[in-house]
Amino acid sequence: MSTAARSGAALPFSLVGYLFLVEIVSGILQGFYVPLIPDLVDHLGIRDADFNWFEAAQLLLSAIVVPLLAKLGDMHGHKRILLVSTALTAGATWWLAFTGDFTSFLIAWALQGFYVVWLPLEVALIFDRGRRTGRAASETRRAAGYLVVALEAGAILGALGGGRIFAALGENVAGTLVVPAVAVTLVFFAILFGVPESEPLAGRSLDAAGFAVLTLGLLLITSGLTFLRINGAGAWWVWAAIAAGVLVFVPWTRLELRRPDPAIDLRVLADRSMWPVQLTAGLVGVSLLGAQAPLSTFAGTDPAAGYGLGLSASGISNVIGAYLVSMIVGALLFPRVSRWASPRAAMIAAALLVAIGYLLFLPFHDTVPQVFLNMCVAGIGSGALVGALPAAAAAAAARGQTGVATALTNTTKTIGGSFASAVFAVVLAQGAVGAAGTASTLEGYLITFAICGGGALVATGLLFLVPRIAFADAAELAGPGTERTAL
Repeated sequence: MSTAARSGAALPFSLVGYLFLVEIVSGILQGFYVPLIPDLVDHLGIRDADFNWFEAAQLLLSAIVVPLLAKLGDMHGHKRILLVSTALTAGATWWLAFTGDFTSFLIAWALQGFYVVWLPLEVALIFDRGRRTGRAASETRRAAGYLVVALEAGAILGALGGGRIFAALGENVAGTLVVPAVAVTLVFFAILFGVPESEPLAGRSLDAAGFAVLTLGLLLITSGLTFLRINGAGAWWVWAAIAAGVLVFVPWTRLELRRPDPAIDLRVLADRSMWPVQLTAGLVGVSLLGAQAPLSTFAGTDPAAGYGLGLSASGISNVIGAYLVSMIVGALLFPRVSRWASPRAAMIAAALLVAIGYLLFLPFHDTVPQVFLNMCVAGIGSGALVGALPAAAAAAAARGQTGVATALTNTTKTIGGSFASAVFAVVLAQGAVGAAGTASTLEGYLITFAICGGGALVATGLLFLVPRIAFADAAELAGPGTERTAL
């Protein structure tokens, strides 16, 4: 056991504290604009449906840039790239405040998506600092849990504050949108002066060709999924784009296996401690990102349609707020359960809770308490996994690849969410034909919830394939063969 481990040295509280502030701002960005959407539509002079392009553009950019930025973090220091991404996010957020046309707003909204790399970079930075204590894995799990608490708390603050600030400023759109821009600007200086740099390995190189091909594949897949949601399953070219994106990964795999320092180390990715985690992230994205809109529309549907809760916008906000609070509970519980049992067991339990929560919708969906209970059960599991998956990926990665490994959990989660959003949109739209075109059928929603629960069940099974000692602290691993080496 190392001296650091015996001495009980721990991560500096200030490090986690400053990163806590970063994730609060990340949450604010995710929650602030939601209650303002109708007013932003009026401000831009567009249709409600046009707002979907903003979400699609941001998801597309995040899927593409996150692996590249994370790799640059591994090469040049995670703090440095965290600052770069924060500066880009701040610039885009200020742009949003002072633009009034659709095209400029779309570009700025997409560029604001650079914030999605914050959590992967923070986890990689924390893991790098934790190596010096001998307890990198457990300390990263605990810190990641606190960061998820900050993220969800920020989302609640943003959702509650956006509409209230808008009303307090006399419904001035530009003045209201300045608030998140100021927050991102301030957090840039918090990172600059409060966060120490990681220690990148020397002699690294950027696999430009590998990232170019990877970007092409992700671009085709994510854009195809976006247009599937918009144009429906009948558009053949949508399926052609998705298929082309998948086929791109055939030559990409051959290219990466020949590279001495590849964009994505596929040999590390194939490790039993890594690939189930990455697939789990994609499956969790199905419910975490894909089910948000269906849950809201289900709760708001008039019971006269034969289902639904008939909740107002404020009632839906209360249910979503309860879901976010349950995610905070899950994030706080995960590191404690990991110490009591094991990280693998805690992740299995979390994935199972997500499955149970969504499958409970099949028999129990008629009343507010039933939906509240279902979402809280799923929320506890989801909250645990949001922090656990990047922390687990960091622990399973080789030295110098923690940034890319944690970022891939975000990318696969985004792809899973995009896939689910497209499928759910098609399922619910087809159901709407049988409900006078105003709402989907109950069967459409039940299929949606079944897919979410079934995906989480598959993730539960995948995590059983992870070795029992996976994600343990280096100081806890005995024997000379337990150290991971870079491939």
